[in-house]
Amino acid sequence: MSFFDQHLPTLTRWARRVLEWYRMRDTFERTLVDVALLVLVGYGVYGLCFSPPIEFPAGAYIKVSAGSSLPEIAQSFKERDVVRSAVLFRTVARVLGDANRIPAGEYFFPTRENMLSVAMRLMSGDFQTTVIKITVPEGTTNLKVASILAINLPNFNKPDFLSAVEGKEGYLFPDTYFFMPGESTEAILSVFNNGLRVHVLKIQKQITAFGKPLGEVLTMASILEKEASTLADRQKIAGVLWHRIAIGMPLQVDAVFPYYLGRNTFEVTLEDLRTDHPYNTYTNKGLPPGPIGNPGLDSMLAAVTPVKSNYIYFLSDLDGNFHFCTTYECHLANKRKYLD
Repeated sequence: MSFFDQHLPTLTRWARRVLEWYRMRDTFERTLVDVALLVLVGYGVYGLCFSPPIEFPAGAYIKVSAGSSLPEIAQSFKERDVVRSAVLFRTVARVLGDANRIPAGEYFFPTRENMLSVAMRLMSGDFQTTVIKITVPEGTTNLKVASILAINLPNFNKPDFLSAVEGKEGYLFPDTYFFMPGESTEAILSVFNNGLRVHVLKIQKQITAFGKPLGEVLTMASILEKEASTLADRQKIAGVLWHRIAIGMPLQVDAVFPYYLGRNTFEVTLEDLRTDHPYNTYTNKGLPPGPIGNPGLDSMLAAVTPVKSNYIYFLSDLDGNFHFCTTYECHLANKRKYLD
């Protein structure tokens, strides 16, 4: 509570006493008092209305929640050092507009502002905010998506977001999105869900014709996203991986290791390869339990339009070119030729 709010009753009593004393003075004394009062009042008005608090949170976003009353907003602004007096702010705000229709949202204060300016902005809904452009790269994990949002979106609730997307790896479609500061987790997820729905519809015919559920398609696509960079290579690799599953052979792809171990192919040990884990594609057959990231449209398309072949081995040489084999002996020869 500010000095003004705390001592308002006392100040009122003193004002009455001063008024009684004033009435008993002669003209000259009253003139001197008038001048002194004008100076004091002017200084007080300037200090309360036209001089921003020293600790004003310049560069901050201040949220006004939907349904908040003017007293609640005034107290919040006082606690954040946006205004000096909650009582005076309420009074000024009521004079300037309808206290029952205050636009909710994130108000951005790039510089220090006085109370009158703050009240005018609040009552007119002048947020001074613009949409924020955020790009989520293909293959990004949900954890990384949360980090990207946290860096770019003011007041983003990262723990709440991670809790909401638990078990939904692969379903945050990578794309460029536009968000308002202070967007709720529900609103953000709605945008991502719509992004996935719109893009899935583009290849729905191929998905339906392929006959695999979307969860499996996304899981395979997330692996292809890490294994290759072009649609043609991904389609060839998809053919190999689906073929391995069909013949009961482990996928044996290294793309899963960074996801569940946090280490890349060159850091993985033989013990890691032998350690049983749901995402270990060397010790388990079939697809991992779920996606290892959020795949893009090309990878999703490649997953459902594989190039069918008898190949069961492949590798990428130092120039990024892929070489395929039907036998392990051929695969070893390619390793000696292109990698050793």
